[in-house]
Amino acid sequence: MVNSYSPTIMIISETKTSGERAKGIADRLPLDVAIFANTIGLAGGLWLLWDSTQVDIVEVSSTEQEIHVVVILSYSNNPWLLFAIYASPRYVERHLLWENLEAVSGLHSLPWVITGDFNGVLMGEDKFGGRPININKALQCQECLDACRMIEIGYSGPRYIWSNNRPFTGLIQERIDRVFVNADRNGRYLEAYVRHLERSHSDHCLVLLSMARNQGITLPHPFRFQPMWLSHSSFLAVVRDAWMSPTILSHAISNFETKAKEWNKNVFRNLFY
Repeated sequence: MVNSYSPTIMIISETKTSGERAKGIADRLPLDVAIFANTIGLAGGLWLLWDSTQVDIVEVSSTEQEIHVVVILSYSNNPWLLFAIYASPRYVERHLLWENLEAVSGLHSLPWVITGDFNGVLMGEDKFGGRPININKALQCQECLDACRMIEIGYSGPRYIWSNNRPFTGLIQERIDRVFVNADRNGRYLEAYVRHLERSHSDHCLVLLSMARNQGITLPHPFRFQPMWLSHSSFLAVVRDAWMSPTILSHAISNFETKAKEWNKNVFRNLFY
């Protein structure tokens, strides 16, 4: 991955390794600086590595589930926050992570990226096979993201990030690795995009976040209602206007999607839509 894509920053989760052993492995990589979060018992493990010739990074805090840093790219003087996360598979610890993120959201006004392994899906369409999703757990995660005013960047590549690699009758696939940005960051890097890359030696696909879009890449942006729109005073007028004229339900829905996307871009300023 490092040789193929030459990343400036790399996040590795579920390493199951920390301390001196983690440092020994990281020293063999071409990225020269690293932060290691402790494992969660025999599970977890989160590393953040970077190339110090291309980016300045200052560690803010870290726990077993998260690494918080301030990032300044070499070609920009504008700092932004990067939170790398590995959400614990255990409910109580994962709930603490959501509480931490909400608490931090009220302490700064910087552009902000949250990315990593959320260890759960947000909606039914993000899972294939296995048991139905746990609605309560999905809602808790979504409520945290809404409180932090986070919006997901569109992506290209396969939908499902993780697979249990079993035959079709027992196959389970999920989209649990994601990249979210806040509204301020949306306006800062309009060309940012996410690609889901190939799965090789892991049960997860690689996820690549780029700040500049390569020519010829077109990202799908399916319409998705954003709960944070309800916080804006003018949004209800968009809803009323969209549903005022059409008499056929499908036409009304299409009309609402068009008007909501236009309002979202021109008023709410989520320019990724």
